[in-house]
Amino acid sequence: MPAKILDGKEFAKKLLAKSKQEADALKAKGIIPCLAVVFVGNNAASELYIRKKQEACQQIGIEFRLFSFPSEISIEELRTQISRLNSDSEIHGILVQLPLAEHIHQEKILDSIAPKKDVDGFTSHNIGALAHGKESLVSCTAKGILILLESLVPKLEGKNICIVNHSIVIGKPLALALMNRNSTVTICNAFTKNLKEHTLRADILIAATGKKNLISGGMVKEGAIVIDAGICFEKKKLCGDIKFDEIKKKASWITPVPGGVGPMTVACLMENTVIAAKKQAQ
Repeated sequence: MPAKILDGKEFAKKLLAKSKQEADALKAKGIIPCLAVVFVGNNAASELYIRKKQEACQQIGIEFRLFSFPSEISIEELRTQISRLNSDSEIHGILVQLPLAEHIHQEKILDSIAPKKDVDGFTSHNIGALAHGKESLVSCTAKGILILLESLVPKLEGKNICIVNHSIVIGKPLALALMNRNSTVTICNAFTKNLKEHTLRADILIAATGKKNLISGGMVKEGAIVIDAGICFEKKKLCGDIKFDEIKKKASWITPVPGGVGPMTVACLMENTVIAAKKQAQ
C-alpha cells in the first residue's frame, strides 16, 4: 500500500481557526495580540516567509508590525532595537527572521528577546524550560511536527525516532519535546557517518537538512512515518529532503513539500503569539 499523505494544510486550518477564536476573545477584553518581526538585510527567501506570516496574522486578526534594518546594522544597535520592543506593552510576540548577516552573533540577538515574547521559542531560557519538561513557547516547526505526529500516534513513548537535523530551530527542541514523551531519539547531522544505519531503525523519520533527495527509499524502514521538513529551492521550485516517489512506496504516512510542515509552522507561530498575549494579559 502506498503511503497516506499527511496534509499539513488541513491541520493548519484547524489550528488557525482555534487561534482566531482565542484572539477574538482577547480583543473583546481590549487586548489586540501583536506580532513584531525583526528583519535584517534583504534576503528574498526571508521576505517570502515574512509575507506568509503577515497574511496569517491578517487572517486571524493579529496585528503585524515589521521592523526592517540594513544588513550593516551593528549587534549593539540591533539589541537596542529589540530592547525597545521588549518594553512595548502593545507588542506580545517578537520574532527575529533568520538567517542574520554573518557579522551578527545569532545567539546574542535571540537571547536579547524577552522570554515571554519569544514566540519562536529560540531563547536559551525557553530551550532550557523545554529541557525541564515545561512546554509553552516551543519552536514553531518542532511544535507543528509534534501536532502532526500525535494525530497519528497519540502516545509516542517507546517509538524509535530519528531526526536528521540538530539546529535550535528544529532538531534540538523537537528532540527535547519527544524525550519529554519518552520516545527513543536519535539525532543525526551533516557529520553523521553511515546515516542509513540510523534512519533504517526509525519508526518515525524526520528530515530537515535542506538537501534535496538526501533520504532515499532504501534508507527508510517499511511502514515508517516520514516527515519532510527540509526546504530548498531548485529552479524556483520548493523541494524537500526526501525522494518522495521512492519513499511513498515504503512509508505508512508521508508529508509533502510544499503543504506539509510549512503551513503548520506558520499556524503554530500564530498560536504562540496568542499564548504570549494571554499570559501577558494575566
